[in-house]
Amino acid sequence: MKTFAVSYHYVADDQTMTEVRPIHRKWLAEQLESGSLLASGPLVDNPGALLIFKSESLETLAGLLDHDPFDLAGCIGERVINEWNPVFGPWSN
Repeated sequence: MKTFAVSYHYVADDQTMTEVRPIHRKWLAEQLESGSLLASGPLVDNPGALLIFKSESLETLAGLLDHDPFDLAGCIGERVINEWNPVFGPWSN
């Protein structure tokens, strides 16, 4: 399994984000329970988030992320997926 850092840049208005957030977080909790999501959370100083995933491939992860309720609702203006090599810490290879 490979490790990926995913960044989201949000473009939706606050009302839409507030309405969709509980569904998005439920989806994230399911990914955490399945073992694919390692960590996630919103960025503090800009409208976005950082998510850390384990996946067989970038393509597999991209397919999974296409089902994120934030993506389905049009909240994400940009999604960037980078394979990441965590040298130190709990997810180091």
